[in-house]
Amino acid sequence: MASVAEDEAMSRAEAALEESGQSHLLEGLEGLDRKRLLMQAANLDAAYSGGLRGYVENARRLLAASGRGDSPYEGCVPKVPEGERLNFGDSRFLHLESVGLREMKDAAFVLVAGGLGERLGFQGIKLALPVTVVTGWCFLELYCRSILALQQQGSREIPLIIMTSGDTHERTLALLEEGNYFGLPGEGAMPPDSDARLSRDPKDPCLIETKPHGHGDVHALLHSSGLARKLYEEGRRWLIFFQDTSSLFFKVAVAALGASAELGFDMNSFAAPRRPKDAMGAITRLERSDGSAITINVEYNQLEPLLLASGYDGDYADDTGYSPFPGNMNALVISMGAYVPTLERTGGIIAEFVNPKYADATRTKFKSSTRLECMMQDLPKELPADAKVGFTMFETWCSYSPVKNDPASARQKFQSGNHPQSGTTGESDFFAANCRILRMAGATVEDAQPATFNGITVPLEARVVWSPSWALGLAAVTSRLANGGSKIWISQRSTLVLDGDILLESLHLDGALRIVAKPGARVRVVKLSVKNEGWEMIPTGEDEEDQVARIRGFRLKHRATQDFLFGTDGEHVINEDAPA
Repeated sequence: MASVAEDEAMSRAEAALEESGQSHLLEGLEGLDRKRLLMQAANLDAAYSGGLRGYVENARRLLAASGRGDSPYEGCVPKVPEGERLNFGDSRFLHLESVGLREMKDAAFVLVAGGLGERLGFQGIKLALPVTVVTGWCFLELYCRSILALQQQGSREIPLIIMTSGDTHERTLALLEEGNYFGLPGEGAMPPDSDARLSRDPKDPCLIETKPHGHGDVHALLHSSGLARKLYEEGRRWLIFFQDTSSLFFKVAVAALGASAELGFDMNSFAAPRRPKDAMGAITRLERSDGSAITINVEYNQLEPLLLASGYDGDYADDTGYSPFPGNMNALVISMGAYVPTLERTGGIIAEFVNPKYADATRTKFKSSTRLECMMQDLPKELPADAKVGFTMFETWCSYSPVKNDPASARQKFQSGNHPQSGTTGESDFFAANCRILRMAGATVEDAQPATFNGITVPLEARVVWSPSWALGLAAVTSRLANGGSKIWISQRSTLVLDGDILLESLHLDGALRIVAKPGARVRVVKLSVKNEGWEMIPTGEDEEDQVARIRGFRLKHRATQDFLFGTDGEHVINEDAPA
């Protein structure tokens, strides 16, 4: 029997459906079937700002504009935006990294993680995917370890807020609890939930079909939960937003924060070089005829017509061979001074859009149901007109190798000359970045050799992995290598794992070596030579049963390993020349 509260909610939902012209959803439904739909409609009515009536009104307005072919950028002239273009490890990068480290105590991180791994062929949440099979650390563990390492360099805790979806919420909590929050305090990593929104085309006659509203909902969640205001009142000056499968993010995050502080950005987009016509959004300054302007992400399929209409030769390359419009990495640094008042003025609601799939040229019939969407990076639409919005662009090798595509799709991208953005490249690019940083710090690492996994050929470097507690940035890596790294030599076939407070003075590695220093232990590698069979990456086939191995295209065979584990406090020395 329905309660009085349920009856009232269903009555309001039925009135909302009728007033918005959606009564057809109830046709033929009686009893429990009718109740199921009305209770769902009541929940959706409460979840969306403006309720079902507002949703349908917005959908009709946006669909009408789409049907007419209206451009959201009509009358705008695209210009290259203001921003910072950095080279990893140069003096400007290191300066901004030092600024960012000082600012980090006043920052908090927001991880947008509503996705399942189904698109990759992984039956779990994407945060549970291993970053590398060398250590088995999942993405969430790497992120928590990175924040913990930054926290230990400052004077107070750095919060992590995770935005989940209905599909991922419980599994994210379970992953955190299983890993004991990976060293972070539990309350700092508690995910707020994000509900889906109404879609107008029901699959089940007893339910309304729903689809995700988009990661732009993170702003409304931060407002409605009170977290944004709470952090601001605690003295937090910055929020850093990032995505769920980006292993290189923390190599550049501190420098981006430094750029925001030094340049006074209210919103700073992480960016990477993009080639013309790449399927990657572009950070663009749009100048209007009234003299106003906005700097915002423009999707790649909208950039070309916009540039052509403004007299450019389409999506073009400059002298560098890349587009002058930086590629959007979907990561942001936002100033709380501009953000919190904007949330309180707008309720955190970001301007929506539709992306309908039309069945024919009349633009009146659809191949499938469409939805209203909002994007996290569209925040400039709601910021004050005088807000300073820019970007910080990093080289791709050190900043951007997301894991997005299943093996078959990734192989197609590779064959067409595009980056596969897969489990294969996510891991190989992780190794490549670490080896390149070691070389920059003075070590000798043999050159990469080509290897093919899942039909994708990659330059395979030594499998070098270090924990954030060993080092995060180049300056930290350099400080971990004595003698300017001149006595460090690593072969291409080697695997090296460094975890904890470890100083390398002299190391010759041709095989597999793992050194772990637990908290409180300090290790000096005075002199060490390791030669063993090491670990072998064995290619797998499409019939591979292990889903992680199938996504990557290889298994790791541990043939021989030299292990050092130090669990007691104090200094420990590894020196093969020391008396026995």
